[in-house]
Amino acid sequence: MRKKSSTPNRSFRVADQIQRDLTELIARELKDPRVGMVTVQSVEVTPDYAHAKIYFSVLVGDPKECEIALNQAAGFLRNGLFKRLMTHTVPTLHFHFDQTTERAADLNALIAKAVSSRAQDD
Repeated sequence: MRKKSSTPNRSFRVADQIQRDLTELIARELKDPRVGMVTVQSVEVTPDYAHAKIYFSVLVGDPKECEIALNQAAGFLRNGLFKRLMTHTVPTLHFHFDQTTERAADLNALIAKAVSSRAQDD
């Protein structure tokens, strides 16, 4: 029989804390000019806390260049997390550009176009 965790939803709380700390670290301590205005959308942590996927969006700048810069700065950011988190291990960080907002905008444009063409047909 599997032992029940003494702290339920711990991985969600750790991911949430990583998201908050990374947002602050990127905004205040990361000086790379390729990293523009970054918003950390979500964090997924593996069950063993060895790896974390960080999904981000960019308000200003090239998303590909920003992703490369963030992945290159992952060690620096991990060191900053090590000083802030109260966990035994700090996960290795893997940054991925989140295209959800762009997809939503494209779908909204398609819906608006379909509605306007339907209104013209009536």
